[in-house]
Amino acid sequence: MPIIATPEALADVAARVQTTAAIGLDTEFLRERTYRAELCLVQLTTPTGPVCVDPLALAAELGPPLTSMLAAGSSTGATPLKVLHAARQDLEVLFPVVGPIGPVFDTQVAAALAGHPAQVGYAELVRRILGHDLPKAHTRTDWSRRPLSPEQIEYALDDVRFLLPLRDALQERLEQLGRSAWLEEELGALTQLAGVQPDPERAWLRLKGLQGLDPGRIALAQALTAWRERRAIAKNRPRGWILDDTALREIVNRVPRSHAALATIPEMQDGIVRHSGDELLAMVETAAIPDPAPPLPRRERPDPAFTALLRRLAEVVQQVAGELDIAAELLATRRDLEQLARGEPVAALRRGWRREIIGERLRALV
Repeated sequence: MPIIATPEALADVAARVQTTAAIGLDTEFLRERTYRAELCLVQLTTPTGPVCVDPLALAAELGPPLTSMLAAGSSTGATPLKVLHAARQDLEVLFPVVGPIGPVFDTQVAAALAGHPAQVGYAELVRRILGHDLPKAHTRTDWSRRPLSPEQIEYALDDVRFLLPLRDALQERLEQLGRSAWLEEELGALTQLAGVQPDPERAWLRLKGLQGLDPGRIALAQALTAWRERRAIAKNRPRGWILDDTALREIVNRVPRSHAALATIPEMQDGIVRHSGDELLAMVETAAIPDPAPPLPRRERPDPAFTALLRRLAEVVQQVAGELDIAAELLATRRDLEQLARGEPVAALRRGWRREIIGERLRALV
């Protein structure tokens, strides 16, 4: 039975899965219209073949059987190793239903450590390692619609069908390279992040374009992003539907002090001014920005010494990445290097395998 839509069938799958050491796991979900992802399908491998579990049909009866199979430290005892590709979103989507999932093996993370592109896709990895071409016909399927066609189900099953062979091949390669400990460290960090819940008070850190702003504008950006995040959570709508990033930045830059001034922002929707204008203007007032507001920072040329240091750091990263035959971004991102060049601590480079391979060398340059 390729699609599981009754509690009895799901209980049977759970019983079968408990007897195996590892299972492939994937999900299909929608997030375009909601803040929280809508779980539409869960794909699993079992000892008798892959299956699709239908969360929409099972509703409240989905949680306990899935928890018994997937949860870290399940009350039923040890659970199988869960093998996923690009696991973070799947773990986040499943968290409200199952809680923390573990243990986990991420084939994308393992592939990057083995020398494949850092963000290599599942189909490409299957082609590279197993020599099998996967169809692409249903990459944009609306998985919330029912019934699913046989072709859609088969496409979904393919998403887990090759995960265990990929795991075996990647594990063997990493053992040959002496990088199994690297993978263990990366997977530990991944599972710790999966259950982190959004913090509205820290939402402003995701907003770009705030560098060099005066304290009042920074306070306004923090208030606006926290307000938007709380409202998006309460209404279960994408944060961009509440207030677009561009419109939010324009409020911060222009510091409007009236409904008419809000309405002059090109990206501002009329409905937001009508229904939320008072709240937005109240946040502007609370930020206590002088009137007129301080001038926006001028874009200055980068400091030559900073630019030279950043270039030297990047060269070292590229050199070491070439020696290891891995993507440079896996060692240190551009943001990591900018922080380092400014003398700021970079946690990822101060611990574990990155510290040993590249971190100490980069810090010595600074």
